[in-house]
Amino acid sequence: MNNTKNILHYAAEHGVKFVSLRFTDFLGAWHHLTFPIDQLTEDSFEDGFGFDASSLRGWAAINESDMLLIPDPSRFWIDPFTDETTICLFANVVDPITKEGYGLDPRSVALRAENYLRFTGIADTAYFGPEAEFFVFDEVFYHNNQHSAGYMVNSEEGHWNTGRSSHEDGVSNRGYHIRSKEGYVPVPPLDTLVDLRNAISLTLEEVGIKVECHHHEVATAGQCEIDFKYSNLLHTADNLMLFKYVVKNTAIRFGKTATFMPKPVFGDNGSGMHCHQSLWKDGEPLFAGDGYAGLSELARFYIGGLLKHSPAIVAFAAPTTNSYKRLVPGFEAPVNLAYSARNRSAAIRIPMFSASPKAKRIEFRPPDPSCNPYLAFSAMLMAGLDGIENRIDPGEPLDKDIYDLPPEELANVPSLPGSLDDALKALENDCDFLLKGGVFTEQIIERWISYKREKEVSQMRLRPHPFEFAMYYDV
Repeated sequence: MNNTKNILHYAAEHGVKFVSLRFTDFLGAWHHLTFPIDQLTEDSFEDGFGFDASSLRGWAAINESDMLLIPDPSRFWIDPFTDETTICLFANVVDPITKEGYGLDPRSVALRAENYLRFTGIADTAYFGPEAEFFVFDEVFYHNNQHSAGYMVNSEEGHWNTGRSSHEDGVSNRGYHIRSKEGYVPVPPLDTLVDLRNAISLTLEEVGIKVECHHHEVATAGQCEIDFKYSNLLHTADNLMLFKYVVKNTAIRFGKTATFMPKPVFGDNGSGMHCHQSLWKDGEPLFAGDGYAGLSELARFYIGGLLKHSPAIVAFAAPTTNSYKRLVPGFEAPVNLAYSARNRSAAIRIPMFSASPKAKRIEFRPPDPSCNPYLAFSAMLMAGLDGIENRIDPGEPLDKDIYDLPPEELANVPSLPGSLDDALKALENDCDFLLKGGVFTEQIIERWISYKREKEVSQMRLRPHPFEFAMYYDV
């Protein structure tokens, strides 16, 4: 029985009422269309379901809006958050005329990246393991009007609540609050989110994502991390989309709200998404060797490609104006383009927890969870492959705390762009490595740059910032 028949058999056996087709838009948001289960047939996996792509950000013009969603039969799960039993499938966006993957469909980019990897003969599998941090708040509000703007986030854990009256909001103040930058792995009662993370972890297991560990993260006010098992590039990108969906909806069920915004709290750690990655061929790891930190020559060249192209990569991997509130020199995020064993102040770290060749990998630390994972992972892989193909030497490792380097030494260490606008300029000037094998296209890169500049960078420039009133109102 093929997997298409398996899905239909499973749906009938479990009384499934609806099918939800999940797809990712250009910028990285998840969307779905839901159909009565009797509309899902064997032919659906070839004929697909029509939808209007012009109504989604950054996609088709209105005169070419008709697209198809073609379900991917390789994977399915039951939605844990719907009252009626609903089976879910990932779907690819396909042009109804050519029957090829839509040029701006990010999942199609990831498929092409994996195909290109195999085409090179360098490896047959790229494994990715992202660590997507997030905040859980008790409440949030924000507004942006012509005459006013502001926001507020709050968590009972926040250190700013130490002086709150026990009578406010009917919640007693028990005195346990996490000091700024002291939130890393405390036990309850400081960590108030153990049960929530447990619930998220169990739900992730139900939908096919293997959880390896969860804990409170460094920041005050509900910063968390839940690590799940690595997989190949496409499967991991799929997992990350499903992971974010489960985190957000479980938080809502607990009466809370979760966000993957990189920097929602001033003066404390932001949320990153360190990306572990390695190449394998014929079931054997290619990054293990007898060089520095147990790396192979191939791994060093992969690092060389990542470092060379990092300014362009972060246009996809740290793709919001808010991302650069986290990527600040000398603060908590690695903006320095160096590599090192164990050193978390470098952009690339080589984890040293295990001597096993199968555990040998590199960790690229600048990305954050606001990214579109299909595009971000593909960009990282293409940079690494360019490093291997062109034997790009990453130079000597930097086994020092880069945050404490004297200015004369730090001047010799290149760094990431300081803003989204600068990252987009870097992508504009360095995109040929992405175009190899047709993985990315000029259309994708041009559309990404123009959308981000017009809808995000320019919009931020036009608006007075609340802090500007504190600095300049009395000039």
